Amino acid sequence: MHFNLGFTTVQVLWTLTFAGLLVLLVVLLGRDRARRFPWFTVSMVLTALRLLASRMLYGRMAPLAMSSIFLTLAVVEGLVRLLVVVEMARRAFSGASRRGWIIATLVLLAVGATVLATWGPWPAWKTLTADSTLAVLRLMQLAAQKTELLADVLTVGLGLLVVLLGRRFNAGWRSHTQQIVIGLSTAAIAQMAVRGIWQEIALHAAPHSEAEYQQILGLQSKLLNANSVIFLAVLVWWIVCLWIDEPGSEIPAAAQAEASPADANEIPPGEEK
Repeated sequence: MHFNLGFTTVQVLWTLTFAGLLVLLVVLLGRDRARRFPWFTVSMVLTALRLLASRMLYGRMAPLAMSSIFLTLAVVEGLVRLLVVVEMARRAFSGASRRGWIIATLVLLAVGATVLATWGPWPAWKTLTADSTLAVLRLMQLAAQKTELLADVLTVGLGLLVVLLGRRFNAGWRSHTQQIVIGLSTAAIAQMAVRGIWQEIALHAAPHSEAEYQQILGLQSKLLNANSVIFLAVLVWWIVCLWIDEPGSEIPAAAQAEASPADANEIPPGEEK
């Protein structure tokens, strides 16, 4: 018997991703991880909010109003992602020297600035400064794209540093900090790869028929779906890792049980009879 439920790949991935985000937020709040990683928690809330808005508002609002909402959320999420990088770096390398901090920060910022300057076209200044609503939206779109790209580059760089040097400081293997950074770096690499592949296709593709044009659009959908699958896998990774306590984070219950009777029967100094 064959059941045709009528669900598309995009709908299935959207549902699984949104459910994964909700489960992750439950883990962050229920296991008291949100207190340790507040900006990471905020970024997951914004991601879920953008995902929900894309489903609830798309096609139901005027294009300008909908674009304003989506671009505002994208800019805010990009800025929060930069704060997540700072948060993870501070937790991972809290014991590093000031000199090491300065050198690593300058290197990462230099790499990020180089990628921003060379990756993707920059619109003309007159286009951005024109006195119109469309120009404002274009400026917001540029800010969202560049902030997202900078966050991706810095996240990948931080992930490399954490994997190589985290054991020497506070981000050893099985620590929540390293596990979160590994997930962030994986998602950032996938997103940059999809962005780069699609940019090359858009620059060199020259469809000569409707069939070729539809084939290009189909390839774009496959790239986006692949990116969604990777992010879904990252969500599962975070849920499992953050549910498990870090090694040495809890005192064994048996040790507490053994210590309690001794403490209760101990007579304070000076009260012996």
